[in-house]
Amino acid sequence: MALYRDEGVVLRSVKLGEADRIVTVLTREHGKVRAVAKGVRRVKSRFGGRLEPFMRVDLLIAEGRSLDVISQAVSIGAYAAEICLDFEAYSAANVIVETVDKLVSTEHEPSRGQYMLLIGALNALARHAHDALTIGESYVMRALSEAGWTPRMESCVVCGRHDELGFFSVRSGGMMCAADRTPDAVRLDSGAREQLAALVDGAWSALDGEGLRPEVSRIVEDWGEYYLERPIRSLRLLHS
Repeated sequence: MALYRDEGVVLRSVKLGEADRIVTVLTREHGKVRAVAKGVRRVKSRFGGRLEPFMRVDLLIAEGRSLDVISQAVSIGAYAAEICLDFEAYSAANVIVETVDKLVSTEHEPSRGQYMLLIGALNALARHAHDALTIGESYVMRALSEAGWTPRMESCVVCGRHDELGFFSVRSGGMMCAADRTPDAVRLDSGAREQLAALVDGAWSALDGEGLRPEVSRIVEDWGEYYLERPIRSLRLLHS
């Protein structure tokens, strides 16, 4: 079997047989990969805990007919250790990996931009660089923006005017003025608008020290569900 080497982040894993697991990894150069880790559930597995969710690993993978096989895994960033000690960080990390798993649907299709966002977000969670839940919600907006769904924040999506922008429509793709608002648009004052724009831009100077407004968090959840065409269940759980 042909071999290839890449680094990646473990998104999830499911049991296979008595001792194996199917591991889903987002890699730097090969996109999303599903591969079998043989014997990983045994106490004396050579993989240890390196193939747990949120781990960043250097992988040697053998191509298979239906599923690839992980031959070697070396830890690069043990984000899981710090993340799993903090409930909010763990909750945010689940939002992050669920989002990217749904967003990158095709296997073996390079998604380097998404990969860089992913490791940046998990690294920030592990370092407790910012509020954990805000990191998760900013990641959702930035990952969708990287995929092409960037909300229009500075002008009305209908007429293009830059003033009197008091409403936001998920379906229409951004801010609206009072004259052009659609029935689904929600009222958004200037403070909430600034928070939402900061989430999209990763502008932490505008986010640190102030909790996200409920209406902003709701827009993040609705934005993800609308453009992914399915809910982000981990995010819905946080908002319930």
